[in-house]
Amino acid sequence: MCEAIRPLTRVVIDVHLMVRPVDRIIPDFARAEPTSSAFIRRRASTSTATVGLIHDSGCMAGLVLNPATPLSQLDHVLHKLDLVLIMSVNPGFGGQQFIPHAMEKLREARKKIDGTGREIMLEVDGGVNTGNIADIARAGADTFVAGSAIFGSSDYRATIQRMRGALAAL
Repeated sequence: MCEAIRPLTRVVIDVHLMVRPVDRIIPDFARAEPTSSAFIRRRASTSTATVGLIHDSGCMAGLVLNPATPLSQLDHVLHKLDLVLIMSVNPGFGGQQFIPHAMEKLREARKKIDGTGREIMLEVDGGVNTGNIADIARAGADTFVAGSAIFGSSDYRATIQRMRGALAAL
């Protein structure tokens, strides 16, 4: 899909590599020229190497934290990341409701990120919609994944405009 999209646009393509083993497929995705690649941390010992492999492939590197994954997983790798992705639903299917405790996780992640003094994006994925995007931004997110909220609406453009309007009002 990345290979098909990249010749048509230079917009950011954010690839979430939620597979195992991730290291084996990073070079394949990098050839398709995504802007960033995020992976789910499985073992602390391999995360630093995986981040290095993503960077060596010419992409920004991110780490995905599922709802049950503690923020302590960032402790040994945050200084090397370009993006932290907080999942606000359990991965698996679209249309799920935003998990409320993700707000506190976003606030805590924002503090950790700000403490590094580096520009690290804080992305949220799952249950983002026109009704909660402003609150999610106030909790610290600066990058948003909204699938069902947009593609489940009758007017994609209007939905995106409402989301942007909610963010602009902050």
